[in-house]
Amino acid sequence: MATTSERARAGEAWLLSCAAHPAGVQRAWEVEELAPLRSGAHWRVAEARLLPSVQAMKRLRARGLGPVLADVEIDRAWWLLPPDLGDELDDIRQLTVHPAGWILRCPPLHYSLDGRIWLERPDGSGRLTDPVLLGAAFSPGGYHPAEVRA
Repeated sequence: MATTSERARAGEAWLLSCAAHPAGVQRAWEVEELAPLRSGAHWRVAEARLLPSVQAMKRLRARGLGPVLADVEIDRAWWLLPPDLGDELDDIRQLTVHPAGWILRCPPLHYSLDGRIWLERPDGSGRLTDPVLLGAAFSPGGYHPAEVRA
């Protein structure tokens, strides 16, 4: 089993592999700036308020949870979703799905920066949040792991 440090390095490598200019992302982090990462080819982004996102994360812990970035100063969370996302979340009014090409300003994985912190870090596997389960977690009554069969 990988150590926390190994998972953090793998997660950072994966996130850098998603960047058009990985060296620019590294430079931004070295001078303690948020790095702009464009969605589209590797993942899409859904945005929601922070507290409902934390509650949804608790429901999704058992399965379906991918990277989640939060900004505590502006009460926002961003969920990384599969790049081929369809209309699965169109009816979930608590979520705003951003189009491919939308820029997410990210801190490094191991510490917060300008109020932004990874609540669920990328682990290097490419695992993303399952949009169907995310939609259920934000729906009235919410998703509960025991309700979904493997």
